[in-house]
Amino acid sequence: MSQHETGDQIPSLSGYSEAELDQAFAGVLREVETSAAALADSDAVEAFRLQWLGRKQGRLKAISDAWLAPAPVEAKKLIGQRFNVLKSAIEERLERAGKATHTNALEAERIDITLPGTQPRVGAEHPLIKTQNELLAIFARMGYSVGVGPEVETDYYNFESLNFPPGHPARDTQDTLVVANQDRKPLRDRLLMRTHTSPVQIHTMETQAPPVRIVIPGKVHRNDAADATHSPIFHQLEGLCVDTNITFADLKGTLDHAMKELFGSSVKTRFFPSFFPFTEPSADVQISCPFCGGKGCRKCKHSGWIELLGCGMVDPAVFGFVQQKQPAYDPKKISGFAFGMGIDRIAMMKYGISDIGLLYSGDLRFLEQFG
Repeated sequence: MSQHETGDQIPSLSGYSEAELDQAFAGVLREVETSAAALADSDAVEAFRLQWLGRKQGRLKAISDAWLAPAPVEAKKLIGQRFNVLKSAIEERLERAGKATHTNALEAERIDITLPGTQPRVGAEHPLIKTQNELLAIFARMGYSVGVGPEVETDYYNFESLNFPPGHPARDTQDTLVVANQDRKPLRDRLLMRTHTSPVQIHTMETQAPPVRIVIPGKVHRNDAADATHSPIFHQLEGLCVDTNITFADLKGTLDHAMKELFGSSVKTRFFPSFFPFTEPSADVQISCPFCGGKGCRKCKHSGWIELLGCGMVDPAVFGFVQQKQPAYDPKKISGFAFGMGIDRIAMMKYGISDIGLLYSGDLRFLEQFG
């Protein structure tokens, strides 16, 4: 039988003797060796597999169709034996090439553990957050929990329930930012950006019977022109303590201890009469200057004292508003005190920051100083 090429590029067998079959399969094996020698990566290995072992168009299937299928019965066994040897040789070379390319890939991805590592940039607490957390930790050690509430409040919770009746002059001191298109609503239901965190005191008392001891950190908003000491957004920390037999002495002791924890044990406090609609009596609190020890310096304007916060005993009228939802707040049976301070101002004092705008600028050159 003369040898010629079929449509699948498989040469026809010249005969079915063992010598002729050995010669034909040896030629195919040389072709396999040539193809296997060029397998440099996983894509080439996959192409080799499809070329030889593909179920529909692989070379082995074409050889089976061209040599085994049309062979006489007496030759099928001889061809089948050689066919199985050829298939095993292809699979062996495929496995060997696969392991080699996998090893090469691992070698390419190998990490040199002797090289110095990449130093990650470690962040730091923002001075506002750092100061807030210090204050929260101080009051937590005194048994206070943390209260939170919405920044968008109703007029009722921001003013009326805190003893700011409609038309009260104290409302004008807070330069309120009011949500637009509220004119058709009753005044107490109109929405605004909270001007202090005090509404959380009312929310808490309405849902929790005394005793209550909470501190309330948070962002507040007022229509203030921005300058070195004013910002339309700033942060407050307020506190509320309500129980039986709470006195002004408890308030003084609490704040004196908190200021000593924050600024050092040598700091002293003193109280001056003041006015807040939601406390009676009310007081402003000054601390002896922690920078000069009370001797007088630029930071305390050479007075030796710095005014830091406001406080007072909770006005019975405030308990009257709370009683509408929580009868346990009977001003004849319970009493309490409240206080509030600006976190921004304390942070500026502690870290020597002269412009409040730096706290909100996002300037890394400024923030990196606290890393």
